[in-house]
Amino acid sequence: MSQSGLDRNRVFPIFALVFVDVLGLTIILPLLHLYAAAYGASPFEIGLVAAAFPLAQLVGVPMMGALSDRFGRKPLLLISQITTFISFIMLGLANTLLLVVLSRVVDGLFGANLATAQAALSDITTEEDRTRALGLTGAAFGIGFIFGPIISLVALQFTDDLAIPAYIAAIYSFISILLTTFVFKETLPPEKRGQPSADADPGVSPAVVLRVFALPGIGVLLVLMFAQQVIFFGFESLLGLFTLTRLGLLGQGNALIFLLVGVILVFVQVRLIGPWSKKYGERKVVAIALILISAGMILTALTPAQPHPLYVRAAAQNDLVEQSEGSTEAIIGDIRVSLPEESNRGIGGVAWLVIAVVPLSIGAGLIRPSLNSLMTKRSNSTQYGSVLGVSQSFVSAANAISPLLGGLLFQQVGATAPFLIGGLIMGGLAVVSLLAIAPQESQREAAPSA
Repeated sequence: MSQSGLDRNRVFPIFALVFVDVLGLTIILPLLHLYAAAYGASPFEIGLVAAAFPLAQLVGVPMMGALSDRFGRKPLLLISQITTFISFIMLGLANTLLLVVLSRVVDGLFGANLATAQAALSDITTEEDRTRALGLTGAAFGIGFIFGPIISLVALQFTDDLAIPAYIAAIYSFISILLTTFVFKETLPPEKRGQPSADADPGVSPAVVLRVFALPGIGVLLVLMFAQQVIFFGFESLLGLFTLTRLGLLGQGNALIFLLVGVILVFVQVRLIGPWSKKYGERKVVAIALILISAGMILTALTPAQPHPLYVRAAAQNDLVEQSEGSTEAIIGDIRVSLPEESNRGIGGVAWLVIAVVPLSIGAGLIRPSLNSLMTKRSNSTQYGSVLGVSQSFVSAANAISPLLGGLLFQQVGATAPFLIGGLIMGGLAVVSLLAIAPQESQREAAPSA
């Protein structure tokens, strides 16, 4: 490891396998409701398909992370990637809704690729460079989220067979297995692995979540991780519905908004997060990130109700009818949407939203790598897998409940409510972070075993 920065020869394989893994996953994500609807699923059952993966991760990821602390990163990465590969094959072969759900559960229980890759990066980085390295996994994730949906949409232009995108995802998953087998080098040698002792974890079990949460300085970081993810994933889940009611945007327009968000996320995690964490420290970067997300959410809520210049209400209604045939996005309930009138068309509403998502995207690019870096600095090297696995499970829990909470607010209070309330809560979390996160950068020496 170079003292002046990241060892690219060791970091690049981890970046590459995360990217390939995410690419496979994001080919499937935009189509899950179609897989469910193909078997006559009800709105509740479609919600079950969407929730199966994050709910399974609540159980699986912490235990997989703890196992990687005990047996090394490479074997657990391989187990995780092989089961992900199997889950995609299962999805391609599925002929019932039960098999669709089962494929997501298998991937969720054993699919700890991201958390284990982050633990591997923590093994080979100094505290000074860790936030930058963790940001690179976020960048790989962001790039995958840009290209994965494009690949799935292109594939479906040539065939109506939903098995094809699943098999394409399996191919990318198989490539990640090859990368791990032949390129990835173990980052946690046997002499550095956690060993059972009188005060250590007597076994790998779901109780690892409670043990990690109880570590000094970790609990508050996990609460912040969960809370900000509930709010930000609510933004992601409801933005398309919001822009439809405010700006008359349909699929193509929203795709461009999300593309902008993805590009900013990648830029922040490649170019900004390393210098900022070194200059200000992760504690202040967390507060900055929360303030930026707060500002972006509030600005989004205040987006003027002005449909874009090419908006035609009748055409939008027809498109919605066509898109709803045989499928639905009713994961968040039976929300009735009012389309805007044509009389107030203009560019102002779209321009306002584009400005709003800039600070929000910058903050989103900063927050998770900074929180995860702080967690590793408050634990020792035999705990990285456990700590980052629990962190990922908190993200999964947030992803499972966020659309439900946001959808309820959207339906019962109004379209702006999830964004305005979320923005105000984010501002409060920024204050909490400054008060509750200890200013010291590392508590490793004092950290007991998890």
